[in-house]
Amino acid sequence: MSETAETFETIRYTADVVVTTTDGHVLLIERGWDPHKGAWALPGGHVDPGETSRTAAARELAEEAGVYAAPEELTQVGVWDQPDRDPRGRYVTVAYHLEVLPGTPIEAGDDATRARWWPLNDLPPLAFDHAAILSTVL
Repeated sequence: MSETAETFETIRYTADVVVTTTDGHVLLIERGWDPHKGAWALPGGHVDPGETSRTAAARELAEEAGVYAAPEELTQVGVWDQPDRDPRGRYVTVAYHLEVLPGTPIEAGDDATRARWWPLNDLPPLAFDHAAILSTVL
């Protein structure tokens, strides 16, 4: 009798946040590291051990863009789990939305080199599948 060994793929768990203003802008950060170094992306990152994706989303938003929101203020918009969505391997992200008032201050920090409000009708190319995540919110 032959034994069949099961193999499991390493899956990394992340959270991203789409922050929009009531006057039609979205918060993007410029990535300071590879992959996609120098590209614009949604704020987000890895979910830490013992943390929910919603809590991670709020933490990453504060760390990368200086925007502070309570986790319960974030509305889940979906899960993105395409096997090829990240060149580093298999990443599954839960995305959230937060709407804020125009003029909400932002400040790049942590892994972001810049943070900027972009008009929704004039966006730069986005890293990963962040354009698809953004289009779900819009």
